[in-house]
Amino acid sequence: MSNTHNIYLVSDSTGETLERIFIALRAQFEKFDHNLFHFSFTRTENQISKILDDAKKKQDSIILYTIVDNKLAKYLSQEANKKNIPCFGVLGDLIINFSKLLNQKATNIPSGQHVLNEEYYNRIEAIQFTMNHDDGNSLTDVEKSDIILLGVSRTSKTPTSIYLANRGFKTSNIPLVNERSIPEKLKENPKISCIVGLVAEPNRLYDVRKNRLTSIKEKDKTNYINLENIQDELNNSKKAFKKYQWPIIDVTRKSVEETAASIIKIHEIYSSEK
Repeated sequence: MSNTHNIYLVSDSTGETLERIFIALRAQFEKFDHNLFHFSFTRTENQISKILDDAKKKQDSIILYTIVDNKLAKYLSQEANKKNIPCFGVLGDLIINFSKLLNQKATNIPSGQHVLNEEYYNRIEAIQFTMNHDDGNSLTDVEKSDIILLGVSRTSKTPTSIYLANRGFKTSNIPLVNERSIPEKLKENPKISCIVGLVAEPNRLYDVRKNRLTSIKEKDKTNYINLENIQDELNNSKKAFKKYQWPIIDVTRKSVEETAASIIKIHEIYSSEK
């Protein structure tokens, strides 16, 4: 028997939800070697048959699916069972149980989470705002931000901002060299928005910065990867965050998702105190 599993993610929509669920599942097991196969917008029995044929040819195949059409989901489950392929519906029981609790029938519409409602347009607006306010750009209207992230170079400000934007938060991020890098608007009104400082361990920043310089074939920025200089940058940023009473998050051992979750919690507290 092979130690590597072939994981088939089958969705009738983009597959984004299913992939996130699988990532969370995978994190629970220390030894989980696998190959990943994505199948999005799967909405016919013919598509499913082809996927199952492919899965059958490989050893140790496992199917995870999010298909809201009950008939199609049942077809996938039954056919997978005939071929002795483990097959698990991620949303099926959840939708049925919520249907009972809410005493209403589910719509069973694929991509139902992507309907063009007000929430959708707000999210698009947040993404556009965040892209325009990346890396210290467009500071003239920084007060319109839901969240402002500050931190020295390579503290995950941009990816975290983009993730927050996809959650509907207009996010600005500002790189710090020293306290003079902080916009006057923020100094004059430290509570102008939900402002969060990001830091990381010096050795971690050194590794990330060194890899960055290698990738862009830049060899002249010796101060950028000088460990003592990095430590000074971090100390100065922490002093500034403390001075203006901005909460600090150490991103060293956090994924972007975990950092964003912590920031959202801080934003909830900030909003409740306004």
